[in-house]
Amino acid sequence: MNRLLVTGGAGFIGANFVQNAVRTNRVTVLDALTYAGDRRSLETVADDIEFVHGDIGDAELVDRLVKQSDTVVHFAAESHVDNSLGDPAPFIRTNVVGTFNLLEAVRRYDVRLHHISTDEVFGALSLDTESRFTEETRYDPSSPYSASKASSDHLVRAWSRSYGIAATISNCANNYGPYQHVEKLIPRHITSVLTGVRPKVYGTGANVREWTHVDDHNAAVQLILDNGRLGDTYLIGSGQERSNKQVTESILRLLGQPADAYDQVADRPGHDLRYATDSTKLRTELGWSPQYVDFESGLADTITWYREHRPWWEAAKIATEERYADS
Repeated sequence: MNRLLVTGGAGFIGANFVQNAVRTNRVTVLDALTYAGDRRSLETVADDIEFVHGDIGDAELVDRLVKQSDTVVHFAAESHVDNSLGDPAPFIRTNVVGTFNLLEAVRRYDVRLHHISTDEVFGALSLDTESRFTEETRYDPSSPYSASKASSDHLVRAWSRSYGIAATISNCANNYGPYQHVEKLIPRHITSVLTGVRPKVYGTGANVREWTHVDDHNAAVQLILDNGRLGDTYLIGSGQERSNKQVTESILRLLGQPADAYDQVADRPGHDLRYATDSTKLRTELGWSPQYVDFESGLADTITWYREHRPWWEAAKIATEERYADS
């Protein structure tokens, strides 16, 4: 079996990936278990994985684990824009230095690497255009988070070109689904309504995101691992765009609340207007297509998951709302 090292495997997207990867791989998960990582997300596969509590900033640990692996899937990242605005230092340590440590290790031992990134590295699109990001779009990050991810992408490309490491990159649109931390928009709004609190929307809520279910994202990652061209980048996106206002109203309706039962708050600095990806390359070259073609249906399934897994998110909800109240 392929020896697979998954960094950030107790986080949202990583945990969902691991639950499928154990079927055909011998999986080791490396996770620092920061506030956004939760071992409970791996309970269903706990007996099928090796779990290592550690940080990708630890070069010696990374070296040891990569040496024992055939493939590395690199999910580990600090990822919340609001947090990066308050304290960018952890984003540089994890997203830049941590990725550097992995690159040096995979170079040393000739191990395959897939690097997970975000469409936020491209900056923002206008609301009055139908244009989309492509693999050739110029990088133009707006926040410390997206700048750190842009840096990590450039490092992967440089190591691929300079040292010939076997690497691919994917940049994905916003994900949603089970096990997502409650600081993110969709689970934060869902859990707010479930706890009797009115959701809060930045500005007018006009900012548009492309929403891709986590299972569709991970299916794309697997295709890239299996058949992607080394040295290439692939954009992953469902094509389903919604404004933050529309997403909020859908959540409220699905939970039996008036669609306008939310509050508007001051917009955050550098809030990008629109993200949208052109995933033609992924679809035509690798045959990927999203299974969640109806956002409302996927959103309803996600609401059901949070309703049925209240013990998983309750403590994090309290901590998250306290953090926002103090900011």
